[in-house]
Amino acid sequence: MSAHGDPIPMTARRAGPLMGVAEVPGDKSISHRALILGALSVGETRVTGLLEGQDVLDTGKAMRAFGAEVTRTGAGAWTVHGVGVGGFAEPADVIDCGNSGTGVRLIMGAMATSPISATFTGDASLRARPMNRVTDPLRLFGAEAHGRAGGRLPLTLKGAVTPVPVRYTVPVPSAQVKSAVLLAGLNAPGETVVIETEATRDHTERMLAGFGAGIGAEDTPEGRVITLTGQPELQPQEIVVPRDPSSAAFPVAAALIVEGSDVLVPNIGLNPTRAGLFTTLCEMGADLVFENERVEGGEPVADLRARFSALAGIEVPPGRAPSMIDEYPILAAVAACAEGKTVMRGIAELRVKESDRIDAMARGLEACGVTVEEEKDTLIVHGMGPGGVPGGATCASRLDHRIAMSFLCLGLAARKPVTVDDGGPIATSFPVFEPLMQGLGADIARAEA
Repeated sequence: MSAHGDPIPMTARRAGPLMGVAEVPGDKSISHRALILGALSVGETRVTGLLEGQDVLDTGKAMRAFGAEVTRTGAGAWTVHGVGVGGFAEPADVIDCGNSGTGVRLIMGAMATSPISATFTGDASLRARPMNRVTDPLRLFGAEAHGRAGGRLPLTLKGAVTPVPVRYTVPVPSAQVKSAVLLAGLNAPGETVVIETEATRDHTERMLAGFGAGIGAEDTPEGRVITLTGQPELQPQEIVVPRDPSSAAFPVAAALIVEGSDVLVPNIGLNPTRAGLFTTLCEMGADLVFENERVEGGEPVADLRARFSALAGIEVPPGRAPSMIDEYPILAAVAACAEGKTVMRGIAELRVKESDRIDAMARGLEACGVTVEEEKDTLIVHGMGPGGVPGGATCASRLDHRIAMSFLCLGLAARKPVTVDDGGPIATSFPVFEPLMQGLGADIARAEA
């Protein structure tokens, strides 16, 4: 069933070319952080372009529970009256983060160095995801965590009464873990240091600097060393959220595999720690043009035009994984429509996302008639060329929005329709996916349950 209600089966069918402008929602990563850092600042932060998907709305509810005043003033427009670093109040009820791993892990970090307790839960998918990767470093600050086996939700976090700064090397590339440690370090005296052996998305560092925190980063032989000076007074900001490159991936990918398509996706954030998919698609031969490149709010932005392309399979460099970790499902769908073999290695992190995304894509592609090979950290897709995917299957979304959208995009290019058993989770990150794609000419419709 859907994360927030009854299942919503959806079917995508091959139709005419996709044409037009795709106004995708605001960036989810930046939206989460805008609400959290606004709540930790003193005064009123104003946010425009906020993603109003369920994941971000759940983070907004959580900030209210911790004492901040969070108000919607218009479409995508929000204000946050913050309580300051260390000013979180103890919530009166359980914090339900729905489907959002980013939300729950960042919120845990933000509260871990305040002398309060909070209990976190989420939907079935989130309750199955490991939290030890965040609670282990938070314990170094002095916090205590008590959850189910494996550190799974529901979990109660007791914040440190007298927090201490830490020096922490992130064991596997994870922007969520890095960000949780940095947010915890805000209310610890002295300097908190995070070391990354592989760089991950840097929205937290950019936004902390924008809010006035003392933060710097340098590349050293041991990795990227990020140093944060604790106990700042964060200053409220005016934040314009760029469009989400992870959401843009779907209309872009669909345009590349549906013959005759020409789609413009304006105002896309092109932070280099997030743009790995577009680099990969260009290497496969995609006709992608970046127009009107500029910088907004400290983030590189451009208008992205995607046209139907004859794609060739490639081997994706494993080191690129952190910059496109959420885009491998849609890349797998695109790879099915390319000529030759696409090899994706170093992607074990996909096993612990909203679902086991390697297994989910492999099983769904097989059902659609595509040959795949799967290993612990590898997915290999044997492409069938433009229009060559048989389709005609019902694929399990596994409560995972990106799996659902990936198979619906594949259905637009397959010979027979492709159905997902539940499109409901799409609302967590891309609530306008269905009408947006239909507006481009896609034949995507809700099916009878």
